[in-house]
Amino acid sequence: MSTPAISVAIADDQPLVRSGLRMIIEGEPDLRIVGEATNGAEAADLVVALQPDVLLLDVQMPEVDGMAAMERIAASDAATRVLMLTTFDLDEYVYRAMRAGASGFLLKDMSGEDIVTAVRQAARGVDALLAPAVTRRLLDRFASATTRPVVEGLDRLTARELEVLAEIGRGRSNGEIARVLFIGETTVKTHVARILMKLGLRDRVQAAIVAHEAGLG
Repeated sequence: MSTPAISVAIADDQPLVRSGLRMIIEGEPDLRIVGEATNGAEAADLVVALQPDVLLLDVQMPEVDGMAAMERIAASDAATRVLMLTTFDLDEYVYRAMRAGASGFLLKDMSGEDIVTAVRQAARGVDALLAPAVTRRLLDRFASATTRPVVEGLDRLTARELEVLAEIGRGRSNGEIARVLFIGETTVKTHVARILMKLGLRDRVQAAIVAHEAGLG
C-alpha cells in the first residue's frame, strides 16, 4: 500500500508567490495542494475545514496577518504543521509565531528543493527545516539573557539530552550534532525525540527556543 501524499495549503496575498509555491509543490509526487488563502482569516478557516498536513503561511497579509492566523490555528487544536514565509525584516513576528506553535519558517528566496524538504520534514514533526543564520538572529534578539524566563522540565533530561538540546539551540542539524558530540546520527534522532516528548514540545523549533531561553544555546 502506498503512503498517502502530504497535503499542503498555501496562504499568501500575492498571486505570484502562491503560483510559484503551487508549481513547486505540485511537481512532487508525494505532495499535493488542497487549498489556498489570500489572508490570515481565510488561512485559519482553511485549516479548520481541510486539516492539511502542512500550511505555508505568509507573515504579512491584509486584514488578518500571519501572526494572528497562527494564534487562531493554535487555538483550534488543529494538527496542521505551520511553516511561516518571511523576510529578514519581519523577525519579531516570526519569533512570536514560533512561540505560538509554528513549526519553522522559510525565506521567500529559498530554493524549491529546500522548500520541498521543509514541507516533508515539517509533516514528520521532528526535523523542521530552519534557516540557521536567521534562526540564530531571532533567538539572539528575542530570547536574551536579561529576559530569560524560567524553563520547566529540564530536570527530566539526562546529561546527554541536555547536550543535544544545547546544540539544537545553536541551530545545528542532526548530522552536525553527531559530529560535535561524537555519536551516531541515529542516536541523535533518538535523543531529539526523547527531548520533545519529555518537554512536551511539538518540534525542534520549540526545542531551540527552550534551549536559548534556558541559556543552553
